[in-house]
Amino acid sequence: MEQVILVNEQDELLGVMEKMEAHEKALLHRAFSVFVFNEKNELLLQQRAFTKYHSGGLWTNTCCSHPRPGESTEIAATRRLQEEMGFTTELYKAFSFTYKAAFDNGLTEHEFDHVFIGHYNGHVEVNPEEVAGYAYKSLEETASLLEADPANFTAWFHIAFPKIYDWYQQNYKS
Repeated sequence: MEQVILVNEQDELLGVMEKMEAHEKALLHRAFSVFVFNEKNELLLQQRAFTKYHSGGLWTNTCCSHPRPGESTEIAATRRLQEEMGFTTELYKAFSFTYKAAFDNGLTEHEFDHVFIGHYNGHVEVNPEEVAGYAYKSLEETASLLEADPANFTAWFHIAFPKIYDWYQQNYKS
């Protein structure tokens, strides 16, 4: 049974709970989102597997999940990147944010989301149980797609992407 780490608004540990119960009760828990860029400054987007318990088939950042109890968020992010996308790369913490999004199936994501950035140019080998597809897109193209067809993207991507866009412009543009 998969558990999540319950936290307060300062990301301080409150306890642990079974993942689905935390989503049913809309309790704030620790999560992470990974954004990987290639040498052309294109973002590696993931299309979630259609069988996921929510947001199946929607496009989102490179990978995201929850750290396990007793596992650091950075180690969890590296682990899930390997499990979902088939590679690892050095990750850097960029920022964090909280969000709450309810889904049609009665579940709610209420997450304290730690955002990590990585750079990678090698082979991607997705886990078909987690990922339906992937694509590299420039930040500008991603912004256009998000605006043109918002229903094609996950709830958290709508919140995280503008923050990543601003962060990337400040930290990587010359």
